[in-house]
This record gives sequence, structure tokens and C-alpha cells, in this order.
Amino acid sequence: LMASGLASRSEDEESLAGPKRSSSQALGTIPKRRSSSRFIKRKKFDDELVESSLAKSSSRAKGAGGPEAGRCSGSEPSSSEKKKVAKAVSTPVVASPVPSAGLAKRMKKSKQPLQVTKDLGRWKPADDLLLINAVLQTNDLSSVHLGVKFSCRFNLREIQERWYALLYDPIISKLACQAMRQLHPEAIAAIQSKVLFSKAEEQLLNKVGSSSQPTLDTFQELLHKHPDVFYPTRTARTLQLHWQLMKQYYLLHDQSVQPLPKGDQVLNFSDAEDMLDDNKLKDVRDEVLEHELTVADRRQKREIRQLEQELHKWQVLVDSITGMSSPDFDSQTLAVLRGRMVRYLMRSREITLGRATKDNQIDVDLALEGPAWKISRKQGIIKLKNNGDFFIANEGRRPIY
Repeated sequence: LMASGLASRSEDEESLAGPKRSSSQALGTIPKRRSSSRFIKRKKFDDELVESSLAKSSSRAKGAGGPEAGRCSGSEPSSSEKKKVAKAVSTPVVASPVPSAGLAKRMKKSKQPLQVTKDLGRWKPADDLLLINAVLQTNDLSSVHLGVKFSCRFNLREIQERWYALLYDPIISKLACQAMRQLHPEAIAAIQSKVLFSKAEEQLLNKVGSSSQPTLDTFQELLHKHPDVFYPTRTARTLQLHWQLMKQYYLLHDQSVQPLPKGDQVLNFSDAEDMLDDNKLKDVRDEVLEHELTVADRRQKREIRQLEQELHKWQVLVDSITGMSSPDFDSQTLAVLRGRMVRYLMRSREITLGRATKDNQIDVDLALEGPAWKISRKQGIIKLKNNGDFFIANEGRRPIY
């Protein structure tokens, strides 16, 4: 009975494995088997996910006949199961190197444009557009190097290499074209306004005489008459500015460069300054500046006057500190008053003594001797009589001792 039951089971499995094998052969894959019948599974951590993926790949390499062999122990596998095992073993070994080669090719392809873009760092899309427009106008790389202001200071060799790369290198030219298409229209208009003038354009501007006074309408007529010669973004204003520049450098057809004066003495700036007449120069009055100067002059005169009034005080202090004093009597000195700190000279027949303030100036300032808060501003008067006697009169609040 067991043998018949096993035989019937193997026949049932063969019959079921027929459509499964046909579907797996059509898809080229091996059907996955669940290792557990539970619906809810425990979440796996990262390291467990890696280990489980390695275990699955190793179990697939070994073959899918293991569980069936354990299930029907004691019986040999049938011929259909042997075919399954052979296919399961052969398919992953053959298919494994194919995607790795494809990935390597993709990696190589993706690395190539990255290496190219590293070398294009200094050249911006605006520089490329400037270079192309300037070369189309002048047909001369040396004049482009001298006349165009790029974002970096490129030398002539770098400009030549970049122009040849734009012409003959398909990768660089493709990348440059894509970058220039992404520029903002305002940036493109600003670049086109800086385009150099061609020789044909300068020849047309050269016909306008230097003695004439051309207006914007004159240059507008030039634009209407020769639309194919001038650059499309040229305006009458830009033509007028370039004509003025040509006139400044004596490049018009009716202008000639003046030769330098012959002789040993060349006119320099100081000689030209001596030849100028100051009376012919226009003197523009600045009322604000004049007002500032008058205010500053008044302030300086006030300070000078104040210093002159304080000069004798400073002279007294200097004499008392240094000990070097002038002779007591001279032709103008009538008497000498000596204090503890200061020596006073009496040079008039009547002098006042007291405490000097800003509003009250006196001859003998007793504040130079020390604390003078008890002394009045006009404490007293000293007079010289005709007989040679001196007398003092008290005019302050407190008496004199």
C-alpha cells in the first residue's frame, strides 16, 4: 500500500509539475517556494536580510530537490525530478556572469562624459557664445584675444584650443551647445551687445566725417541701408558710441595723426600748466563750500583770540616752574608783586586784583596762587600816587589781610 501510495503521489506530482515546468521554462525562472505557511512574519534587521539573501542564493544553486527528498524518504527521485534538479543547477550558473558584464559596460559609459565635464570648468556657456560671435565677426583669434573680455583671463593658446575643440570635438561641442541653449534670453542679449565690430562695419562708419555732427537719425539710416552688413542686435546708439571711439583714436578717413613735436624739449604736463591763463578759466562758485569756509575761519579766529588772552597766564606758569624769569624792572614796569607761586608786574598807575572769569578780566588773578573761592571777582584796586606812595582799596565782600 505504501509503495502504491508513493507511486500515485509521484504520478500526481508529475502531472502537476508538467504545467509548472512549462511555465517556468517559458519565463526562464525558478518558482519561489515559501518556507513557512504563517501569514504574519517577524520583521528582519539589515544583517538578517543580507544573510537570508545569501542563504536563498546558495539554496537555489544547490537545487530545489532537497525538500522533496526529505519529504519522500525511502524512495528514489523520479526522472522528472532529476530533470528539475539538473535545470535548477544549470540555470543560475550560466545566467550569473551576463548582468555583471552589462553593468561593467554601463559603468564605463557613464564615466566617460564625467571625465570630459571636469576639463570644461573654466569655460562658461557665456564665454563660448562670446567666442563664437566674435570669431564670426572678425575671423581672427588674435583680435578676439585682445578685444573680448571673458569671465577668465584666457591666453591666446587657450582660446585657440577651445575654438578647435568646439569645431572638431563632438563631445565638447555637444555639451557646449546644450549649455548655451539653457542660457537666459537676457544673458544672450547682453552677450550679443558686446560683440566686436567687423571690418565691413567699421568701413561704413568710417565714411561719416569727423567734422560733421551726426545724430542718431544718421546712424539709423545706415542701419536701414545696410542691414546685411551690421550685426542684427546693433542699434543707432551703439553705432554712435563706436564712431565717437574711432574719432577719439583718429581712425576716420579724414583724420590724420599729429606727429610729435621735434626737438629736445617735449611738452609735458608742467609746461602745459604754465601756458594756461587762470583768468580764462571758469570759476564756479560753490555757496555751500564758501559758507563752510567762513564758519571755519570764524571759529579759528575765536580760538586764536582766546589763546592770546591766556598767553600771559601761561608765561607766568612757565616762569614759576623753570625759575628762569626776566629782569624785574624795565622801562615799563612800575612795581613788582610777588606771591607764593606767581610774580606780577605792575605796568600802569592803577591795577585791579581779584578772580578772573570769562566775563571779567582783571590785571592780578589771585586764582593762580591757589584756591580762590573766597576771593571776589573784583576784590580791590592798587593805585600809585604822584608822590610815589602805593595804596590799596578793598571793593570785595570780605576784608583783605
